[in-house]
Amino acid sequence: MQEPTPVTPDAPVPIPRPLLTQQWLDLCFVHWAVPPEEVAHLLPAGTVPDTHEGLTYVGLIAFRMHRVGWLGLPAVPYFGSFPETNVRLYSVDARGRRGVVFRSMDAARLVPVLLGRIGFRLPYLWSRMGVRTSGDTVTYTSTRRWPGPRHASSRLVVRTGARIPEPTELEHFLTARWGLHNAFFGRASYLANHHPRWPLHRAELVACEEDLLTAAGVPAPRAAPVSVLYSPGVPVRLGGPLRPAAAPIR
Repeated sequence: MQEPTPVTPDAPVPIPRPLLTQQWLDLCFVHWAVPPEEVAHLLPAGTVPDTHEGLTYVGLIAFRMHRVGWLGLPAVPYFGSFPETNVRLYSVDARGRRGVVFRSMDAARLVPVLLGRIGFRLPYLWSRMGVRTSGDTVTYTSTRRWPGPRHASSRLVVRTGARIPEPTELEHFLTARWGLHNAFFGRASYLANHHPRWPLHRAELVACEEDLLTAAGVPAPRAAPVSVLYSPGVPVRLGGPLRPAAAPIR
């Protein structure tokens, strides 16, 4: 196994011909630290937990997906804009490529859910969702419809603060993730993404009522989150699936 690539705040590889373009807006990043051995079995074969100072992390990420477009074509109206909430883990493959693994991806539009499940084998779930902003406070709500477990839900309320001029190593580790690992048609794959450097803000977690983590098979948090961040968002380009190195690493 190669050493993990350095964590870089800027995307390391351009994507001149993206499979998908989109915007991720009004993002809330909530993270808990966990021992890597507690989540290793939840990752695809060919990957292991990525760690920072001996720990890995569980992320609950709520945001608005906006203006999704395919193959450089104009954004899809209505179906291309919707709230989404993800449960994700942190991974690294035999080539040293750092990424994320999605354990669940709740979204408010059924058509994108079906496309994500069938076309990319991603764990998309159809949910009733909302994102509401009032002054410096953002509220994200989600209640699952299909396929289940039905009524798994979350309610996050964050109060946004000042822009972070220079994020810490941990904040870069949690947000500067330039790809995802996924089992794609029976084989592990890596999908790269590219976007500008994150504009990150401090955030206060006013309320967190959720059971999405346990519904995704992730251990329930035993302590308060170690990191809460907000970002107004970035435009994103995503590439097609790439196979990780064939060498087994666990």
